[in-house]
Amino acid sequence: QVRLVESGGGSVQAGGSLRLSCAASGITFRRLCNRWFRQAPLEGRELVAAIDTDGGTSYAESVQGRFTISRDNAKNTLSLQMNSLKIEDTAMYFCAAGDYDTSCLSGMDYKYRGRGTQVTVSS
Repeated sequence: QVRLVESGGGSVQAGGSLRLSCAASGITFRRLCNRWFRQAPLEGRELVAAIDTDGGTSYAESVQGRFTISRDNAKNTLSLQMNSLKIEDTAMYFCAAGDYDTSCLSGMDYKYRGRGTQVTVSS
């Protein structure tokens, strides 16, 4: 049974930092395309960051330079370090994984996902 569980969300003031983690069981992250998505109320799903099987990464323009995606292959976990948070970063964040293909760093599809963790940034 595949299970992805996020942690690390919470409330923070603008300019602060949070680190999200995603623990996987039943799959091996390093063999898959891994992504972080977010979705704010009344908004569509947004690809925040992705990391491919070789460790290549990509970021949404809105988080470039502030967020860092990483993967711990030994622990089979995915992380998202979020710095200089802005009010507009407020959303439900969830991790996802899917079969690797050439669209890994830009695609929106996934095979597995977690339930998400809420991030709220206030002024």
